[in-house]
Amino acid sequence: MSEEAAGPRAASPGNPRAPTPEAEVAAFRATVGRLRAEVKKLIVGHDAAIDELVTALFAGGHVLIEGVPGIGKTRLVQAVARALSLSFRRIQFTPDLMPGDITGSDVLAGPEEGRGRFRFEPGPIFAQVVLADEINRATPKTQAALLEAMQERAVTALGVRHELPSPFFVLATQNPIEMTGTYPLPEAQLDRFMLKLVLGAPSEEEIVSILERTAEAEEPRVEPVASAEDVLRMQGFARSVPVSSGVRTYAARLVRATHPDDASAPEAVRRYVRYGASPRAAQSLILCGKVRSLLAGRMHVGFSDVRASCESAFRHRLVLSLEARAQGVSPERIVSDVVNAVREG
Repeated sequence: MSEEAAGPRAASPGNPRAPTPEAEVAAFRATVGRLRAEVKKLIVGHDAAIDELVTALFAGGHVLIEGVPGIGKTRLVQAVARALSLSFRRIQFTPDLMPGDITGSDVLAGPEEGRGRFRFEPGPIFAQVVLADEINRATPKTQAALLEAMQERAVTALGVRHELPSPFFVLATQNPIEMTGTYPLPEAQLDRFMLKLVLGAPSEEEIVSILERTAEAEEPRVEPVASAEDVLRMQGFARSVPVSSGVRTYAARLVRATHPDDASAPEAVRRYVRYGASPRAAQSLILCGKVRSLLAGRMHVGFSDVRASCESAFRHRLVLSLEARAQGVSPERIVSDVVNAVREG
């Protein structure tokens, strides 16, 4: 891979002249721009979802994707993995899937490895990008095994800890229209996802474009634009972006305003929300804000960078009341009221 395709580089003994912050920001933006372009070779529409997925990737978080079948969720994840030269595994969640089918298990070793010994056989979660397809179709025990590995970034078997690859990125999907035989994720497990994206139906023009790309003799090919090392370096660079105390306070106020017992909560929250967002939501706002600031060409996080991720960071963390569900009040409406109610600074 050429130096132009790589992400920002830090100073090292072999590279004594560290790039300027401006050059690092420019390299970050260029790499993300090429990544978007490659993904859009296969994915038509969903531009906002692609941007948020890329933001979460470089912020180091996992993503829950909701959308009807056939809308391109799997292709989207595969395209991102190919463009970043990351290993990819897809796990189809079903009611009979066991925790060991995901994480791996200890198996009796063969004669050549010593009698009576066990060796660990890694499961499909040992990949850099893992697609957990229809995660709500597996039992809570199996869901918990995946989500525990997401949190710890490791699997423990017979008391031995096995580290997962780095970078490690889980994208889980849900089908919003077919709920029979499903096991909805508990709130504590939903909280482990940095963002939740909702993919809507494509327009007529987008469907025509999809047909042009997928029903022809040869589909577009996604080319790699970066490596795993580049991704790790870019994640580290994003974390280094400074955040002012005012912006941190703003993120905290947004989270507190989602709690019905807080004095700052708007009327919609007091009426329709049972439980608000956790501190992890504030972490998501700040980390995604850091990436957004770099993509805007800035080395500092602004209020708008934090505000931009509110909907995706809050929608799966709000527990709505029965009244809200009966009246069809959406989490997005609640989030909009929260953003409008909380002042900057």
